[in-house]
Amino acid sequence: MFPLRDHNPTEIFPFFTVLIMVLTAGTWLLVQGLGLSDNALYESICTLGVVPADITGLNVVKGASVCESSNIGMASVLSSMFLHVSWGHLLGNLWFLWVFGNNIEDSMGHLSFVAFYLITGTAAVMAHIAVNPSSAVPMVGASGAISGIMGAYLVLYPRISIDTWVFFVVLKLPAWFMLGYWISIQLTGVLGPGSVDGGVAYGAHLGGFVAGLLLVPFFRNKKLVKAKKRGIVLPRAEIDNRGWW
Repeated sequence: MFPLRDHNPTEIFPFFTVLIMVLTAGTWLLVQGLGLSDNALYESICTLGVVPADITGLNVVKGASVCESSNIGMASVLSSMFLHVSWGHLLGNLWFLWVFGNNIEDSMGHLSFVAFYLITGTAAVMAHIAVNPSSAVPMVGASGAISGIMGAYLVLYPRISIDTWVFFVVLKLPAWFMLGYWISIQLTGVLGPGSVDGGVAYGAHLGGFVAGLLLVPFFRNKKLVKAKKRGIVLPRAEIDNRGWW
C-alpha cells in the first residue's frame, strides 16, 4: 500500500517541505556520495548516524559494534535525520514527505512546520534509543520525522481521500484507513521477533507518529484547518498575511 497523492489542495507554497527535501537529497549527494562508495556511505552513517550506546553510555557487547570511526554524539540526533542507506530508502522518504508534508506546512505556517518536523524527529530518535539503549548499530533516516508529519495528518485530515497503490491497482482511500494500515505494520514490527535487528527502526516510527498526534494541536492554524475541512477558501489577503509562522 503506497500513497500516490492526496486530494487536499494547499493555499501557500510549501517552501520548507521542499527545502528539507533538497537538503536531504543534497546530503545524499555531497556527504554520502550517492551511495556509490561503500566507504563514504559507511563513514557518513557511522560518524553522523545515531548510535544508541553512544548516547546512553551503556556498555556494548564486545564485537557488536559495526563502526570503527568516532561518532559526533548528541549532535547526531539531528544529523541522522538527513542521512539514508540506499536510493530506495531516500526516495521513499522524500515521496512520503511530499505527499503529507505540504499540507501540514500549509496548516501550521512555515517556521512552525520546521520546528514541528525537528521536534517529532527528535522524539522518534529518543524512542528508538529507549527501545535499543545498548545498540551499537547506527540509525539514520528521515522516516521518524515524517512519521510525525503523518500523525499530524491523521489528526487534521482523517477523511481526506488519498490515491493509494494497492497490488497494482490505484484506490481512493480515506487517510484514516491508509495511515491506520501503516501504523499497524509499525506495531507488528515493534512486537515481532525482528524488531531490534531487522533493519527497520519501528520504534522510531511509532515514537515520531505518537509525537505528531500529541503535538499537532499546539502547532496548527485552527482557523485554516477548520476552513479547509469545510471546503472554504480563505480570502487571498488573509492567506498572504499569514506570515512565516
